[in-house]
Parts: sequence; structure tokens; C-alpha cells
Amino acid sequence: MSFPENRPRRLRRTEALRRMVRETTLSVDNLVFPLFVCPGKGVRREIASLPGQFHFSVDQLGREAEAVANLGIPAVILFGLPERKDAVGSEAWHPEGIVQRAIRTIKKAVPDLVVAADCCFCEYTTHGHCGVILEKKGNQSVVDNDATLENLGRAALAQAQAGADIVAPSGMMDGMIGFLRETLDEAEQQDVILLSYAAKYASAFYGPFREAVASAPSFGDRRGYQMDVANIREAIREVALDVEEGADIVMVKPALPCLDVIGEVRREFDVPIAAYNVSGEYAMLKLAGQKGLLDYDRAMVETLMSVRRAGADLVVTYHAKEAAQLLTGKR
Repeated sequence: MSFPENRPRRLRRTEALRRMVRETTLSVDNLVFPLFVCPGKGVRREIASLPGQFHFSVDQLGREAEAVANLGIPAVILFGLPERKDAVGSEAWHPEGIVQRAIRTIKKAVPDLVVAADCCFCEYTTHGHCGVILEKKGNQSVVDNDATLENLGRAALAQAQAGADIVAPSGMMDGMIGFLRETLDEAEQQDVILLSYAAKYASAFYGPFREAVASAPSFGDRRGYQMDVANIREAIREVALDVEEGADIVMVKPALPCLDVIGEVRREFDVPIAAYNVSGEYAMLKLAGQKGLLDYDRAMVETLMSVRRAGADLVVTYHAKEAAQLLTGKR
């Protein structure tokens, strides 16, 4: 009887052998943990749509930042729920806006923790869109790109002056990276990193996040400025523009439906790539795990590993603390 001489199974026989030939690694160094900051004092309130995630008031963030850093996670990204909303989202650039206060609090508690700030307006506007509304046509909206850039510049500068290491514009406005780089440089904030949501799709997987920050559009949707889920060549053009304009890191969002996009971006560009393992992806695993439909820990690690395997250097994920506990044995 003839047997194949090449037997790949030999290399899978034990855990030690599998570790020796493992092509992709997952480390706490790859993780970024999202934090939701809200008005009030003494608030640590679980988010119904994101089991295991919390709204924190500013006074609670120092302790949470210390817990994140103690797990070895190098970075957090902040999302704010303002006390007041208006048509243009002006609380986003107020010097005492909620994210600006959160940045200062975290930096005081854990100076070495990298703090990124999401830079957008959907949480801050009364209409829930990501910029200045130029006009409303029926149930659709037209965002004023250039007016929104001016406001993004104000918000980015406020975040940088508060001490943010990374500003992360997520509104998919044309020219946003070039405009923000010039704005920050002119204000002597040259060292602030720009992490661009370069390929952000109009995805159905953002639902739990929008509930968590009350940012669902009050009319229409965001398909007029976020990307069509059918397109990949367009994503490459978007990334190319942002890299040319000065993006230090580019992001693909969401992660799991866009593994092919992450892979293509990795092949085309020699810059750090982040991927956002978004709220809907997280909630699916959480709820399935709670119902005993799958092994949550294994599914979580497999999910994050797949994003790394596709080519992402960084994974923004609500799983970060649990993953870090597994990876470091601190659970």
C-alpha cells in the first residue's frame, strides 16, 4: 500500500509542535479597548446592548484605565455621550467636553496608556449624522463636507490639546486627513497620530453601538458618506488617498465582514492597519456564549486571530480585556 510522503499532520500532533509552526500570533500588544464616557458622577452602568461593557462617568475612568493597563493592553479609544446635543455637535470641540475631560483623567491616572479619541459628530448632533446637514431630501440627507471638515478640525485640536495621543476621524469625509494634519501641525501638535477610519462601510453590524451612544440617525441613513458594502476597489482608493494625505494608521470597519478588504489593504500598503471588531460582532458572540451555543473563549480568540491573519496589526475590540486575561493568564 502506498502512503503520501508529505504528511502535514505531523506538525499538528502536539500543542508544542503547533506553537512552533504557528503562522499568526495574537498578543495583548495588538489590542485596543473602547471606552464609553458619560455625564454624571459615580457611574459604572452596564450597557444593555453590549453585555460586559459599561458607561463610565469621568471620575470612574482612572480606575478603569489602570485595570486596562494592568492587563498589558497598550491603548484605549474613547467615545463620548455629551450632556447636550445641537445641530452641529459643538460639544465635541468644547474644551471641557466630555471626551476632553476623559483624556485628561486617563492621562493623569496612567500616563503611559495610549489614548485615542474617536473624532466624529454622530453622538453629538441632534440628528445623529456625522456632520453638518446641508439639506434634507425626503428621507435622505446631504452632509456639507467642507463645513464638517472645519468642525472636525476644531474637535481634533481640542482632543490633541487635552492630551490625546491619537485622533481617529471616523466620518468618511473627503479630504479629512489632509485637513486635520494641516490643522494639527499649524497648532504645533505635530506628534499627534492620525488613525483614519479609511474604509468604513455602511454596515448593519453597528446597531448595539448606536444604542449605546444614542447615535442612530433621526432620519435617513449614512450610506451617502459611508462605503457601500459591495465595494472593495473603492476601499483601496480611499486608503490610498488617506495615506497620501498623511494618515499614520488606517482602519477597516467592520472587521469580520471585511476580512478580504483587510487582506487587500495589507497587500497594497506598507502602513499600520487597524480593524474594528464592531459591536454587532461582539454581541453575537456574547449572546451565543451566554446561551451555550458555542465556547465563547475559543470563539473569541478564533475571531481575533482571523482578523490578525487577514493582515491587521491592531484590533479595536470590546473583547480586549477578556482576551488579555486569557493571553496573560490573569483571569
